Amino acid sequence: MGKKEELKISGMHCASCALNIEKSFKKMDGVSDAIVSFPTEEAIVEFDPKKLNKKDFQKTVEKLGYKIINSGKTDGVNREIKKLKYLSIISIILTIPVISLSMFFDVPGEEYLLLIFTTGIQFGIGWMFYQSSWKALRNKYMNMDVLVVLSTTVAYFYSIFATIYGGMVFYEASATIIATITVGRLMETLSKGRTSDAIKKLIKLQAKTARIIKNGKELEIPIEEVKKNDLILIKPGEKIPVDGIVIDGYSSVDESMITGESIPIEKKVGDEVIGATLNRNGMLRIKATKVGAESTLSQIIKLVKEAQQSKAPMQRIADKVVTYFVPVVLLISLITFSVWYLIVGETLLFAITATVSVLVVACPCAMGIATPTAVMVGLGKGAENGILIKGGEYLERVHSLDSIVFDKTGTLTKGKPSVTDIVSFRNKNDDKVLKLAAIAEKNSEHPLGEAIIRKSEEKKIKIPNSKIFEIIPGHGVLSEYNDEDLFVGNRKLMNDRNIETKDIEKDIKKLENQGKTTVIVALGGKIVGIIGIADTIKDHSKETIENLKKMGLGIFMITGDNERTAKAIAKKLGIDKVLSEVLPQDKAQKIQELQSQGKIVGMVGDGINDSPALAQADVGIALGSGTDVAIETGHIVLIKDDLRDVVSSIKLSKKTFSKIKQNLFWAFFYNIVMIPLAAGALYPIFHTLTLSPMIAAGAMVLSDITVVGNSLLLKRFDKGY
Repeated sequence: MGKKEELKISGMHCASCALNIEKSFKKMDGVSDAIVSFPTEEAIVEFDPKKLNKKDFQKTVEKLGYKIINSGKTDGVNREIKKLKYLSIISIILTIPVISLSMFFDVPGEEYLLLIFTTGIQFGIGWMFYQSSWKALRNKYMNMDVLVVLSTTVAYFYSIFATIYGGMVFYEASATIIATITVGRLMETLSKGRTSDAIKKLIKLQAKTARIIKNGKELEIPIEEVKKNDLILIKPGEKIPVDGIVIDGYSSVDESMITGESIPIEKKVGDEVIGATLNRNGMLRIKATKVGAESTLSQIIKLVKEAQQSKAPMQRIADKVVTYFVPVVLLISLITFSVWYLIVGETLLFAITATVSVLVVACPCAMGIATPTAVMVGLGKGAENGILIKGGEYLERVHSLDSIVFDKTGTLTKGKPSVTDIVSFRNKNDDKVLKLAAIAEKNSEHPLGEAIIRKSEEKKIKIPNSKIFEIIPGHGVLSEYNDEDLFVGNRKLMNDRNIETKDIEKDIKKLENQGKTTVIVALGGKIVGIIGIADTIKDHSKETIENLKKMGLGIFMITGDNERTAKAIAKKLGIDKVLSEVLPQDKAQKIQELQSQGKIVGMVGDGINDSPALAQADVGIALGSGTDVAIETGHIVLIKDDLRDVVSSIKLSKKTFSKIKQNLFWAFFYNIVMIPLAAGALYPIFHTLTLSPMIAAGAMVLSDITVVGNSLLLKRFDKGY
C-alpha cells in the first residue's frame, strides 16, 4: 500500500473541475488511487513515494489552473471568499447602471455608455472565467467556465457589432450573466462551507494546552508537545487534553461532545478518559496513552474527513453525466442557432439570444454536487450524534439492509456475566468446584472466565497457579490440578475428551432453560460440578429489536452458546431467529450463508472474534466500547455504545438517501426542462415565452443553491431519543 496524502485545492468552480483534476492525478505514473471532492475542495491521493512527491501534484494542479494550499490553514479559503466578495460587490455596482440604462432610461450615446460599463465587467470581473477556460481548453477538457465565456463573449461582441452598424444590443445580458454567476459562486462557496460544519466543530473541541507534572512541578505546555506517558493534572472545569488512564483522583466527566451521552460518567483510578471531554467536579491525574494523531478525537476527525471525501455509488452516475455534459451542451447550442437562423429563418438576434441562453442555463454543477453535499451533511450529522459512518458507500448501503445479525455477549448483553449457580458432584462442595474452575480460568480473558475469577475473589478463595493453560477456542480451557487434567468448558469440550455428560444433563437443561450459560468442570476425567453464569441484557436491547422489527428488518442473534440457552435469551429480547453454537471463526461463514440466500446483511458486534463477520457483512456496525480491531473493521462505529443508534444510523441513511434522490431529481429535471426552454422550444406555441440570458443566469445559480440548501436540511435530523 502506498502513501496517502491529503491535498487542499483552491480554484475549483464546478464538479467537472474536480473530475478533471481526479483524472489527471490517476494518469500520473505512481498513483494507485485518487479522489477529488468539489464540495470539500480536497483530494486524497494514494501513491508510491519513491516515484512521486507533493511537488509533482502541485505542478499537475497548477498546469490545470488551480492551486494546492496548506490544508492545515484556512487562509487560502478565506482569501478566495474575500476575493469573491470583492468581485461580487464591484460587479453589482457596474451592473446596476447597465440594467438601468437598458430598461428605464433613454439617453444620448446610451450604447457607448453601456459598452464602457460592460467592458469593465466582461474583462475585469470576467477575467477569471477567461483564465479558467483557457487553461481547461489547453489541457483538452471543458468546464463550466467555458460555457460562461462562450455565452457572454458572443453577447458582448454581437452588441459591439450592433452598436457600430445598428441593431438591438444586449449588453445587459453579458453583464448580468457575469455578475449573477459571480455572486452565485460566492453564495455557493459560503453554503459549501456549512456542509463541513461537523469537522470544524470537532476541531474546536481540542484543548489548546495541557498541565503536565515534571520533576514534581506543574508546567503548562501546548497540546502538540504532550508525549505518551506524560503525567497530566486536570482541575475541575477543565478539558481533558489527551486520551489517558486515571492514576489518581475521582471525578465525573462530561463525554457528550464525543459520545453524545448526556449523563456525566464517573471516573476513578484505572478508568480511561478521552481527550476533549470535560472534567466536571474533581481533580484528576492521568497518564497520557494516546496523543496527537493517535487520540480518539484526531481519529474521529480523520475518519469523518475521509468518509466525506469518499464517493457514494450513486455519485458515479452523476459523474459520468458531468463528464460529457459540456460538449453535449455546446452541440445543443450549435443546433439551436442553426435551427432558428438557418432553417426557421428567425432573426440573427433571436438565434443568438436562444444560443446564449442555452450556454448559460446549462448547469453540470447541480448534478455534480447533488450526492456529495448530502453525503457530507449526513456523515457530519452522524458524527455529531456519535455515529461514525466510514464513507458515502456505507451511508447509502445501510438503508437497503433487510437483515441484521447481533452478536450476543457484549452487544445485546453487557458482556460482564456473573456466577448465579454452582452445582457440585462427587463429594466436592461449591467452593471447591469454584476454586477448580478459577485455577483453569486464571489467565483467561473470556467474559465467562472473568466472571468465575470475580466470584472467587468475592469469596476470598485463594487461587494457585497452574503449570498448564491452554485455550480451546469455542470449547473452553485445559489446565491441571494435583497432576490431574482439569477441563473447564462446554459439552463439546467434554465430548471431545470422552468425558460422559449424560448423568448431569438434567441439571444443565434446568439452568439453560433459565437463559444461563453452563460451564462444566471436570477433574481427572470425571465431572465434579456445573457453574451457571448469566449475563445481563443491556438497557436498550429489547427496545432496539422492537424498533428494527417495526422497520421490517429480519433480526438474528449469533452466539457460541448452546441452542437452549441462546433461545431463552433471544425469547426475552423478542428475537426468533437464533444462530447458536457458532464458533468465533465460523461467524463470518454464517453471515455469508445469509447473503447467499439473497439477504442484505448488517452485523452488529464488539469483540475481536466479531471482526471477520463485521468485514463479511454488507454493513458492519461496531460498538465504540468494543476492541480497536472491531472498530477498525466496522463500516459504522457507534461511539456511544447505545444500541438505539443502530436504528438511528438506518434512519439517517434513509433521510440522506432521500435527499440524494431529491437532489439528483431536481438537478436532472432542471436541465431537462430549462435547456429546451432556453433553446426556444415553446416559442412556436407562445411567441412571447422565451428565456432571456439574464433569467437563464439566475436559474442556473438558483439550481446550485437549491441543491446545497436541500442537503443542509439534513442538519435538522433528530435521533428521536
